[in-house]
Amino acid sequence: MVAWGLYVLPRPVNEHLALLFLLLNAVGVAIQTASMLGLVAAMLTGDGDNHMGAYPAGQLEGLAYLFIGVYKTGFVTAQLFFGTWLFPLGYLVYRSGFLPRVLGVLLLLDGIAVLIWFLQAFLLPDVPAIRYPGLAVSFVAEVGLALWLLIKGGTVSAQANRLAGVST
Repeated sequence: MVAWGLYVLPRPVNEHLALLFLLLNAVGVAIQTASMLGLVAAMLTGDGDNHMGAYPAGQLEGLAYLFIGVYKTGFVTAQLFFGTWLFPLGYLVYRSGFLPRVLGVLLLLDGIAVLIWFLQAFLLPDVPAIRYPGLAVSFVAEVGLALWLLIKGGTVSAQANRLAGVST
């Protein structure tokens, strides 16, 4: 629902970019949801009611780690799409005129930070220090947008409707 709201709000600025934002978000959600099956499978390896008792404990442990690895890979892959949807959203916020431009810039920087985190998670998974500056940018950008919409939401909605030519 949040993605839909973030699609509707800047849609008058550029409908195609807003739709691209929504599509990238939907793909990320689908990948992350599918990756949750790995966690379910890992939990089922320890369940005695599903005929897993026929396998030795070492094999079950190995299967559980494999399924957890599948989940982690799916989670990281979903971040690629969650990072890329920040680019059209940041651009739309920047160009909107009814949202602060600084939030648009921060969302674009957030997209870069998430893509750096994505590359780091695949190429250098044992070096977490690379992602810390990006987490700060992500926090400020995403919480800043959420707070702005919570505080100024009615005003923003009225301005967006005027921009789109919709009467309230």
